[in-house]
Amino acid sequence: MPTACWNLLSQTALGALMPSSLSKDASKVSTSSRCGISKCQTRLIIGSFRAAGFPSPKSCVKHERVQPTSAISDILTNDNSTMSTADVETENIGLFGMDSALESYKDHFRYRIMRYVEQKKLIETYEGSLEEFAQGYLKFGFNREKGYILYQEWAPAAQEAEVIGDFNGWDGSNHRMEKNQFGVWSIKIPDCNGNPAIPHKSRVKFRFKHGNGDWIDRIPAWIKYATVDPGKFAAPYDGVYWDPPPSERYQFKYPRPPNPKSTRIYEAHVGMSSSEPRINSYQEFADDVLPRIQANGYNTVQLMAVMEHSYYASFGYHVTNFFAASSRSGTPEDLKYLIDKAHSLGLRVLMDVVHSHTSNNITDGLNGFDVGQSSQDSYFHTGERGYHKLWDSRLFNYANWEVLRFLLSNLRWWIEEFNFDGFRFDGVTSMLYHHHGINTTFTGNYNEYFSEATDVDAVVYMMLANHLIHKILPDATVVAEDVSGMPGLCRPVSDGGIGFDYRLAMAIPDKWIDYLKNKKDEDWSMKEITCSLTNRRYTEKCIAYAESHDQAIVGDKTVAFFLMDKEMYSNMSCLTEAPPEVERGIALHKMIHFITMALGGEGYLNFMGNEFGHPEWIDFPREGNGWSYEKCRRQWDLVDTDHLRYKFMNAFDKAMNLLDEEFSFLASSKQIVSSINEEDKVIVFERGDLVFVFNFHPENMYDGYKVGCDLPGKYRVALDSDAWEFGGHGRVGHDVDHFTTPEGVPGVPETNFNNRPNSFKVLSPPRTALVYYMVEETLEENNHNKSTTFSEAGTATLVEDEENIKKLASADKSGSFSESSTTGRLENEEREFASSENRGVVSSEAEGPN
Repeated sequence: MPTACWNLLSQTALGALMPSSLSKDASKVSTSSRCGISKCQTRLIIGSFRAAGFPSPKSCVKHERVQPTSAISDILTNDNSTMSTADVETENIGLFGMDSALESYKDHFRYRIMRYVEQKKLIETYEGSLEEFAQGYLKFGFNREKGYILYQEWAPAAQEAEVIGDFNGWDGSNHRMEKNQFGVWSIKIPDCNGNPAIPHKSRVKFRFKHGNGDWIDRIPAWIKYATVDPGKFAAPYDGVYWDPPPSERYQFKYPRPPNPKSTRIYEAHVGMSSSEPRINSYQEFADDVLPRIQANGYNTVQLMAVMEHSYYASFGYHVTNFFAASSRSGTPEDLKYLIDKAHSLGLRVLMDVVHSHTSNNITDGLNGFDVGQSSQDSYFHTGERGYHKLWDSRLFNYANWEVLRFLLSNLRWWIEEFNFDGFRFDGVTSMLYHHHGINTTFTGNYNEYFSEATDVDAVVYMMLANHLIHKILPDATVVAEDVSGMPGLCRPVSDGGIGFDYRLAMAIPDKWIDYLKNKKDEDWSMKEITCSLTNRRYTEKCIAYAESHDQAIVGDKTVAFFLMDKEMYSNMSCLTEAPPEVERGIALHKMIHFITMALGGEGYLNFMGNEFGHPEWIDFPREGNGWSYEKCRRQWDLVDTDHLRYKFMNAFDKAMNLLDEEFSFLASSKQIVSSINEEDKVIVFERGDLVFVFNFHPENMYDGYKVGCDLPGKYRVALDSDAWEFGGHGRVGHDVDHFTTPEGVPGVPETNFNNRPNSFKVLSPPRTALVYYMVEETLEENNHNKSTTFSEAGTATLVEDEENIKKLASADKSGSFSESSTTGRLENEEREFASSENRGVVSSEAEGPN
């Protein structure tokens, strides 16, 4: 690092802006590395694709994992460490052992680590620990103490302050607040006749006077419930004092389900989950929708729009009240019931948390506290830096001590008060860069990630957040919505990473949309599809998805809508012959979702209704549609009606999930693409010990198609998208044994078939996905001719319609998914493939069968 940078670091406090003189100049510290960053050679693309024209992984990065030294791991994660970053050499950062190209940016990483360590140490010094610091909700807002209610609010620019509400007739003259040296206003409100002076469910507000003498009323920043008068159009929200008596508080009954081997997420919006054109409730979602999610084999629910937001059509992304569950769908106790019901069904629950920005609303939201404040006295940056032009929202000052307290406490609040199992962080790209990703194209050049454009304040906040989350809940799942591909985003903080568990593979749905909109079937490139699905960083896990809520919003189209369009309204009945558009649409809908799941990442996500090809987009009530709820719902009756073809897509979605539940292929590090054949339109790959064959050709059926595999033995069909129960033609026999033939010289991969030591032959119909598993002889002997296939009619229990949904909905007992039997499953994750450097890396060794 250049001397100028070192001088800056040595002369300036590296902590966040504290509410004291301890680090009053810290906001002036550079938020990026200005230190001689060299040009990066390449971005790692998982997979070698040598025969397909892609570079070998050896030319991109070394794949041997170098464990971080105990020193660097200790300093980054151990609360009791007495070392400083000066004691640790940057060469020991674990990230460098996984991607040597990052060493060119060691100055940036050293600066980032120093900022993180110093901030964490300051918090531990002045607040006790990071965990205690993140319990701000026990100090701020309204808290019931013995004999009184304590109310505290941070508003350093306020000249005077008082609390008003129903309890004092909205006259705060007798409830004036006092300000301490850190800008925190407080008041103790004594009980009245042994009862709290502020009754449960009564309205409250924070009233303060700013520099020009005007008094302003705002909803308390830490309010735990906020409501609006439904009888008044565009009525402002009111803060509500929420402190139910013990008899009305929901008591959790069920433990959190353990972290699954692989995360299969069902993204859902409670409000629009009803089949009727109205806002659904937490309790109705719990009783009616959660059993559907469990029946389809998902193990995780991701809830959108939980934090209160005044504008329904924002999809929950313009948060006004961070500690309040949206009152549209019920009370905080109702939300607790939903989460507990999910846990009883074996479902984990993630919250879509929005810490990237906040609503621009003044009367309803946090933005209302910004009056007359400078940046160091505000939740937000001042000027242009504090405003997101595209989202019309305010941006947090992540270097501020009280902002860190507020946001970190917010995370702990949802975990501990509501038993959430983790988060999906929205808008991470906006947080990572000062330009927020606006008008920016990310090509993969490392200079795009590590430069003056990097917002190190936000990076340090996310490192603290992920460390905190996993400290208080080790099994937590935290997903980042990042389109940029920031290296190290999903590596542990102890490795020098930012600490997320997964990132969303956001380029995948864009690729499918491009193909469905702009390419004929015969022009689909198997090579391009495979590259798009496997383009992810080694050891950084991804959640793959073909479509999420983004593709379902009005103005866009879902995969099913792109494929079948108007035919979905008139030709989905099984009582009539399916037209070609519907035949093609259902076949490709299954293939697109399945190959995305099987090859696109280490986890999978689906948005509510897309599993059965919901025929209409989502349109929230707004002025442009006459404030209608007509399309802000899910038509569950379509998939429940037995004579409609929607049931076929739903049944296949269930079978996909159950296949992973049985064979854990998503969690396997064995990922090998052995054939990408452009002429045949066929892709062959292995995940775990399953062999996948995808034939995208519109017409060609291949009999005796040769596919490579790793292990010798006997293979049978595990899943067949062309099976009758999935709306197919049943052209593949599921009781057929496929015996392997050895290929080439043992131990000499280049003499093998597609670099695989064994092969077998299959029947591959057009627009069909097939999966084969190896049958263990002991299993065969015990079960005689009984097949464990997921797709033949004899095992309809795996794909039958959810006839027990109503029973599940009313049940109030623990029914978590038990892990499927692993009998017959082969554990070979540590097997050597082409070389030790290619372990766990998707590779493509040949163009296809000879």
